Amino acid sequence: MKVDITNTDDVKRLVNQFYDKVNADKDLSFVFNDVAKVNWEAHLPIMYRFWNANLLGIPEYKGYVIDAHFSLNEKVKLTQALFDRWLTLFEETVDFYFDGPTAQLAKQRAQTIAQLMFYKLRQ
Repeated sequence: MKVDITNTDDVKRLVNQFYDKVNADKDLSFVFNDVAKVNWEAHLPIMYRFWNANLLGIPEYKGYVIDAHFSLNEKVKLTQALFDRWLTLFEETVDFYFDGPTAQLAKQRAQTIAQLMFYKLRQ
């Protein structure tokens, strides 16, 4: 039975499962691993804090998520197709593991983030 996202363990599960999908995806894996050369040990805790803040109101995250994407966009063009794929994998992960108001909020926030980030990168 699916449950809603209610605590930091749920957020960690979402983030971990989502990035497992990202790492298995040929297009996104290339961007994250070959171009950005993400240090996953450092990146995952940042994403836990980011989504804890966005979904649970836990004010742990400090920073601007867009900043890293500006420099990444200089190395490889972050296309609408890449953002769409990111969003699809995120929504699939939420839907597979969770159901409830916070799960819906997670998908809404991810949509907003993807749209806003793509818009800002194109300016």
